[in-house]
Amino acid sequence: MATIHPLALVHPDAQLAADVSVGPFCTVGANVALGAGTQLISHVVVDGHTTVGERNTFYPFASIGMASQDKKYAGEPTKVVIGHDNVFRESCTIHRGTAQGGGITTLGSRILVMAYAHVAHDCVVGDDVILANNATLAGHVVVGEFAILGGLSGVHQFCRVGAHAMIGGCACVLQDVAPYVIGHGNPFSVSGVNSEGLKRRGFGADAVAAVRAAHKTIWRSGLVLKEAIAELEATEAAATDDVRQALRPLLDFVRAPGRGLAR
Repeated sequence: MATIHPLALVHPDAQLAADVSVGPFCTVGANVALGAGTQLISHVVVDGHTTVGERNTFYPFASIGMASQDKKYAGEPTKVVIGHDNVFRESCTIHRGTAQGGGITTLGSRILVMAYAHVAHDCVVGDDVILANNATLAGHVVVGEFAILGGLSGVHQFCRVGAHAMIGGCACVLQDVAPYVIGHGNPFSVSGVNSEGLKRRGFGADAVAAVRAAHKTIWRSGLVLKEAIAELEATEAAATDDVRQALRPLLDFVRAPGRGLAR
């Protein structure tokens, strides 16, 4: 049976796994499901149609699953879906989706959401992402796996942040950030490749070298994007499997429509 502090308010219809721990002054709504090993330390609010996986930890004043700040939101039963082994630090906010955006805000697994960070309605956040203090995702943002957003950074609505990208502190992201890149500024601009991060995550030397070469082709060669894509497609076609697997996510990303590529 779940451990519920006498000063917590847990709706009788909420679904709590047997070893969930709910600390003092927490509030858990009727349509919430908390997976095994999840801990709400104190003063945490989990509301709405929110499904939380296993072994998640919520620090004081985290607010999860509350109604979005989108003025079009009219109270429809939209959702938040959270994976496993995530950490939500003090005063972070995760808002549920809207009907116009598909209805679900989704977070993967092994994510670290630091203090005061915000994930708005209809966002999709991949596995192993880090949102540093006060990092803010506006509505409909998609963040790929292993991406890192620095403190006080902000991402505009409908932008995409690619896998393994690293966004510096206080950056203002107004366009799509490609996989593997590192950058900063207001507006955000690309300064290089997250080579050290790629090495730590098992990318081989040839794959990292290919990503660096691709960065030069897209961001430093002076080619328009269509020409750079054609050159990279030729490189991919002649590459080894490891290099092809590294280049494919970058090519898929830059070929897809979006808000324009941050250069």
